Amino acid sequence: MKKMDGKVAIITGAAMGNGKGIAEVLAKHGAAVILADISDKVFVVEKELQEKGYDAMAVKMDVSDKENVTAGVRKVIDKYGKIDALVNNAGVARLANFLDMDEELRDFHFNININGVWNVTKAVLPYMKERQYGRIVNLSSVTGTMVADEGETAYATTKAAVMGFTKALARETASYNVTVNAILPGYILTPMAESIAKESNPENPQEVIDGIASGVPLGRLGKIEEVGELAAFLASDESSYITGTGIVIDGGSTLPETVSVGV
Repeated sequence: MKKMDGKVAIITGAAMGNGKGIAEVLAKHGAAVILADISDKVFVVEKELQEKGYDAMAVKMDVSDKENVTAGVRKVIDKYGKIDALVNNAGVARLANFLDMDEELRDFHFNININGVWNVTKAVLPYMKERQYGRIVNLSSVTGTMVADEGETAYATTKAAVMGFTKALARETASYNVTVNAILPGYILTPMAESIAKESNPENPQEVIDGIASGVPLGRLGKIEEVGELAAFLASDESSYITGTGIVIDGGSTLPETVSVGV
């Protein structure tokens, strides 16, 4: 028997990157996966997973729109009758120095990375409370909670907020047998990471990726499937006594006390 057999899981931001990786791993472990994303690419992912024999359902969803989220969650309940797990993965990152950042860019981060997590969780939690069971997994980051680079003020703020949200909600939901945990990825090879590399060095983004990898003790960027396996653990009954915590998955990138320099 697989660890997610019989479970129904919603994954936001499932059209690409970590979300796609998480969805496929949860499906591999037996879950019926609901792929929620604002992009039409989510229907392509739905087809890909269905062709592999997985139970997958795509729902076009704007996590920043409360009414849209509520309608999407209702579709899931109408089809499956329950929601066992929620992975709040949808997120955005745009580099900009604080003094150069306008309110539009600030709110772009806040509306998706914070309000999105808030909206989807609020729509799903009543169904978990009613059944006295649930697993909520939030994608935070080592950025904002442990480290930060120049230009990441908005992104870092939102990811730190997700960690605070995780701890506070975990305390509130413990009596419903609902656990709330966070994943704190470091450098994972996702389209978002590739986009940031292009912003940093449009001429040679691969040089940025290689430079990052050289500073990671394990010598590489993480794989989306590795994040997926961690999400599957936290979304399953294997993690039933873990709540309110954040697990770092970064290849050791936050370990060095000093920066290595060539001699």
